[in-house]
Amino acid sequence: MKRKALILSPLVLLVGGFIIMKILFSFKAEKPKRNSQITPRIVATSVVSLGEVPAKLTTYGTLASSQPVTLISEVSGTLQAGDIAFQPAQSFKRGDLLLKVDNRQINLELNSTKSDLLTALSSLMPEIKVSSPKIFQVWQQYFDSINFDEPIGELPTTQDQRLKALLARYNIFKLYFAVQNLEIRASKHFFYAPFNGSIISTQLRDGSTAAPGSRLGELINLEKLEVEIQVPAKDIGWIHEGSPVILEPEENGIQWIGHIERIGNIIDERSQSVLAYIKLDDTGDVNPLAGVFVKADIEARMIPDAIKVSRRAVYEESYVFLINGGVFEKRPVGVAFDEGDYYIINRGLTASDTLVTELLQGVSAGMPARSRNAFESKE
Repeated sequence: MKRKALILSPLVLLVGGFIIMKILFSFKAEKPKRNSQITPRIVATSVVSLGEVPAKLTTYGTLASSQPVTLISEVSGTLQAGDIAFQPAQSFKRGDLLLKVDNRQINLELNSTKSDLLTALSSLMPEIKVSSPKIFQVWQQYFDSINFDEPIGELPTTQDQRLKALLARYNIFKLYFAVQNLEIRASKHFFYAPFNGSIISTQLRDGSTAAPGSRLGELINLEKLEVEIQVPAKDIGWIHEGSPVILEPEENGIQWIGHIERIGNIIDERSQSVLAYIKLDDTGDVNPLAGVFVKADIEARMIPDAIKVSRRAVYEESYVFLINGGVFEKRPVGVAFDEGDYYIINRGLTASDTLVTELLQGVSAGMPARSRNAFESKE
């Protein structure tokens, strides 16, 4: 009997403790149920408005002269100074005498030939006066116009066959063309600036002796400056000759206006790019210098029914997020042009769509969302 009491006592205590615990828990207040509603994500948005968007292609290049000129002597003689110092970095104006070659010998030869022509004409004049008195005065005036210090004038023309025979017999034609030839050779002793420019390099200076074929120096034309750029082959179809360009040199606040002058038709195999050249149209009050590194913003073709969107709002170049009915919507889009910091989208969006313009992380389609613009306006 005592043994059964010892066995039942712990069991009674256990059952009694369980009943007491249930009674105590019944007095404890029931916890409120947890609210499972998710707070909407507040994000920056903009309303989509479609229209014509100009594609802008940005590249870089160096300003250079489109007309470099190498001076090469065609005659021999001692070089003499011109109107300016013939040295590198020296600027000059159109028409300035840069250099000249000693021309005393060619002048003597030229005047000697003019003298021979005058002698022949003086022998011919009496016969012209007898045979063709009507045109004698014309030839007398031509004879009087020949001057040793001035270029020879054009030989009078004639259709009289007898007069032509007389001119040929007295070597008038031969001497006239000999004088012209010597005048051309004499002009090659002078190097006049054909444009406003600068001297890049000099191989010979005044006092040196030049020979036919001697390289004297190199000039650049500062009136015709252009920028050589490399355009990716995939983008070459977006630009054309005449496309407007805004050029920005390294100096802050300066902009120059130009246009695409010409486009190459060969793709560089290593860079997969095509060379194009930009001509400067307006540089304002700033004189551009050759060698300046510039950024070129090219206004490419217009894209219809498109919108320019920040790069951070486009994911994997294939989709964006919208807010539609208070939740995020994932929308596939088509990118027509990549501008670097921006994409131009021309497929997938419609007018009045609410586009999310900030970078999102940890979101998915269907999650609650609100536009920051709408949220701030209510406040």
